[in-house]
Amino acid sequence: MDSVVAHRPQIMPGRLITAAQLRALLPPSPPLLALVRETRESLTRIVAREDSRLAVIVGPCSIHDPRAALDYARRLGPLREAYRDALEIVMRVYLEKPRTTLGWKGLINDPDLDGSYRIDEGLQRARQLLIDIHALGVPAATEFLDLMTVRYIDDLVSWAAIGARTTESPMHRQAASGLPLPIGFKNGTDGDVKVALEALAAARAPHHYLTVSMDGRIEAVSSRGNCAAHIVLRGGLRPNFDRATIDTVCGALARSGIAPSVVVDASHGNSGKVARAQVDVCADLAQRISNGETRVAGVMIESNLAPGRQDVVHGVPLVYGKSITDECLGWSDTVDLIRLLARAVRTQRRTALVQRASGYTDAQGGCLGTIH
Repeated sequence: MDSVVAHRPQIMPGRLITAAQLRALLPPSPPLLALVRETRESLTRIVAREDSRLAVIVGPCSIHDPRAALDYARRLGPLREAYRDALEIVMRVYLEKPRTTLGWKGLINDPDLDGSYRIDEGLQRARQLLIDIHALGVPAATEFLDLMTVRYIDDLVSWAAIGARTTESPMHRQAASGLPLPIGFKNGTDGDVKVALEALAAARAPHHYLTVSMDGRIEAVSSRGNCAAHIVLRGGLRPNFDRATIDTVCGALARSGIAPSVVVDASHGNSGKVARAQVDVCADLAQRISNGETRVAGVMIESNLAPGRQDVVHGVPLVYGKSITDECLGWSDTVDLIRLLARAVRTQRRTALVQRASGYTDAQGGCLGTIH
């Protein structure tokens, strides 16, 4: 009996603040909401290939230090403005981390990195951070992992991923169908793209399901489907950003009447989780884009102020701006890659102008629905 009691899960006492209460406590300003709305609209056009720019989702693997995250955003803002003609740069602000087994689950779950699991405090820090980042003129992207936390922050998110571990989840597919922003479904951890294509079909369709309301009640909702849902290729047992995979995926999308486009995650399976390998992935994509590849709508890059990663060790100070989850590129490499990708888009446009002048066209189909 004693051994059973000793291993019984411990539950935190007390009730959490509701999403409605937190939004009232930390309300977004009109300019912030305008930035979110405009970024969502531009990203929707980009994934539908109605806008020739490239979406660049770039930032830390996960956020553990809001001060360093704001430092990163301050540096990213000028790049966003400098390359606005070619890129739609959105900061990766990942507040939750999926785990295959165990490990730190992110800023919301354990904001103090010490196993105290002050989730109420984590939700407030996460929302405040998103507000502060937007105040710098930088929109945010995240992964929606725990559906219980979505309503606390979704009004401050311009793009979101459904990760490789949750792409098969019916609940995540349903939730995505009712979210008013572009949602990227990643292929499975083994590289299976079929599950992402199935998720896409589900998320673009209407659904009726249960969810948690703003005031913490369970409610039945009806969604209209999210026509800005799209595919993210993140690799698996091997990289899958090659032309053959993109041909296969975009062929399947076109047959379904969906704009043939993909976002490529330069990290994870496409880089073998080696941060420097993201440079090679982006260089390969940039070359193809320069040569006329228009089906790559976006690129995801894991980047931080300092390169590499570190472990959290009790009593040992953390290196400022360095990841505590997957290893990331450093800031100088990030600047180089953003410049490279912008140059590729500009080259692609010049090539397209020459081709049009000579009478050559290569029309792409599209599907852009109204998201709610």
